[in-house]
Amino acid sequence: ISASIGISLFPSDALSAEQLLRNADSALFKAKSAGREGYALYTEELTAHAQHRVEIAGELRRALDQHELRVYYQPVHDLHDSRLVGVEALVRWQHPERGLVPPGEFIPIAERTGLIAEIDAWVMDQACRQMCQWLADGAPLSFIAINVSSRLFARRELYEQVAQVLHATGLDPAFLELEVTESAVMDDPEVALEQLHRLRELGLRLAIDDFGTGYSSLLRLKRLPVQKLKIDQGFVAGLPWDEDDAAIVRVVIALAKSMGMQVHAEGIEQVEQARFLLDQECDMGQGYWFGRPMPADEIDWTRAPLVRQD
Repeated sequence: ISASIGISLFPSDALSAEQLLRNADSALFKAKSAGREGYALYTEELTAHAQHRVEIAGELRRALDQHELRVYYQPVHDLHDSRLVGVEALVRWQHPERGLVPPGEFIPIAERTGLIAEIDAWVMDQACRQMCQWLADGAPLSFIAINVSSRLFARRELYEQVAQVLHATGLDPAFLELEVTESAVMDDPEVALEQLHRLRELGLRLAIDDFGTGYSSLLRLKRLPVQKLKIDQGFVAGLPWDEDDAAIVRVVIALAKSMGMQVHAEGIEQVEQARFLLDQECDMGQGYWFGRPMPADEIDWTRAPLVRQD
């Protein structure tokens, strides 16, 4: 059990219990945003931030109704031969006045308000439909990866929701890969194990996202029916020069290989990083070196940035 605490003081911050609680809630959000398991004191600036969050949440609800959300796709390449083998679906918000809103600005608010579950469901439907179109056009794709938020993953109806999307779109489940964060799995391991096994029954692929950033139990990890571990970009950023990052990446790759899993590295921005990962027998990579997230019609199926030229 852990705790995050927001603190509001009487009478300096407010004179009524109702306002004190609102202020404490604003401080609590700040404590959680700072990484949880800490505390934060209320300041007047937090009131402005809280108001901003309320406004964003309202606009985000409208964005869902007005079809302002977009799905962008980031290429995933095989490190051994540089072939494009898959894409990851990522949500973007095309605001009518502010333009393209970065996900870091609205995803945390969507998670806090519960809108993330509705957004995830919409992204899954759109991405599966797009994958069907690509396959019909002969695109050389082995999978499309879709993130599942911890809030959606915790819901028992996730299995039915995924099954419904697959049925409605006609996508062969073998082409669908669901990514679940390590922290979501470890929050309630027994429920997660049941959920993952049910999803596997549909015939799709499962991946643990952001591996190494949470608190995994190797005893539990070996029981999970997953086919891939994704190395978080925080460990890739320092490659190949940072000795700690290099050591962690080697261990994750060795662990995955020993358990019969594929390894997929995120956040590759330099060819030196890709070469290091290839030398360690990492299977796949994505990042700006291979391509930024982009609309479906902008993906170049022939582009294959060389990792090593023999």
